[in-house]
Amino acid sequence: MALLQENLLLLLLFFCMALLVTSIRQYTPPNVTHLTDLFSHVPFDQGLSTYFGGPNIKLINNGSYANIALDKSTGSGLISRNKYYYGFFSSAIKLPAGISSGVVVAFYLSNTDVYPNTHDEIDIELLGDDKTNVWVLQTNLYANGIVSTGREEKFYFWFDPTEQYHQYSIIWNSHHKVFLLDNIPLREFPNTGAFASTYPSKPMSLCITIWDGSAWATNGGRNPVNYTYAPFVASLTDMEMSGCISTAKEVVPSCPKSNPSGLEPVYGQEFAQLSEQQRIAMNWARSKLMFYSYCKDPSRFKGILPPECK
Repeated sequence: MALLQENLLLLLLFFCMALLVTSIRQYTPPNVTHLTDLFSHVPFDQGLSTYFGGPNIKLINNGSYANIALDKSTGSGLISRNKYYYGFFSSAIKLPAGISSGVVVAFYLSNTDVYPNTHDEIDIELLGDDKTNVWVLQTNLYANGIVSTGREEKFYFWFDPTEQYHQYSIIWNSHHKVFLLDNIPLREFPNTGAFASTYPSKPMSLCITIWDGSAWATNGGRNPVNYTYAPFVASLTDMEMSGCISTAKEVVPSCPKSNPSGLEPVYGQEFAQLSEQQRIAMNWARSKLMFYSYCKDPSRFKGILPPECK
């Protein structure tokens, strides 16, 4: 009987591993310019501080690496010491391996601490999947606390994000917001002036967190976090933050004197618009990997899609 149970367990494990492999899209991404090569790395202990869950945060190698963990007692997170107005933000992240349902790792900009009722957000949310245990990537943005105007889009990975570090990046300036994965643009949201209510306009902090999103990320809590597999650890490195720093709510952010364009901390042509190479790569990612877009969900908006969807 024990031998039979052992064989059944091995068979189940093999099936789960096969499902994992087949669920990850096996694609070779296009070549793109590596914007992450243009910025210096910021040690975690210099650029960020504890947001919550201090005991579950570990700094390694003089702050070059950081581990943030979720266990049954708490999640954890880091927050930038400065608030930024526009900029380039990036970190290499290795996600927790194994059963991940309900676990959320977020790399995002927010000012909810200063504007609790009218805050802005630009989000990359990495969601432990509740069906195949394969992670998915969600992008979102909203402004002035109007969560209902969120613009979510979801993507599969073309690799296993738990095996090694991959770069998650955000460009935010007066021209557009761009979400990038390993320097490949997944999504661009232009600042045309027509959608001011959804374009963040106030200084924000950068946050990196891991937390229990069971009720939100798993179809109303159908597949909550299984703490038998805790702790869930996300490992971080290659932190980059380059933006105009805001020291107070009312103060105009200050930019480096070497920056010729005032409030544009990322002012080169490579940040003002996507190159042809980047646009081709973005079209590849959206056609191969995107499986949900708010623009294709009319039921959410009662049949009237947001204007940019047209």
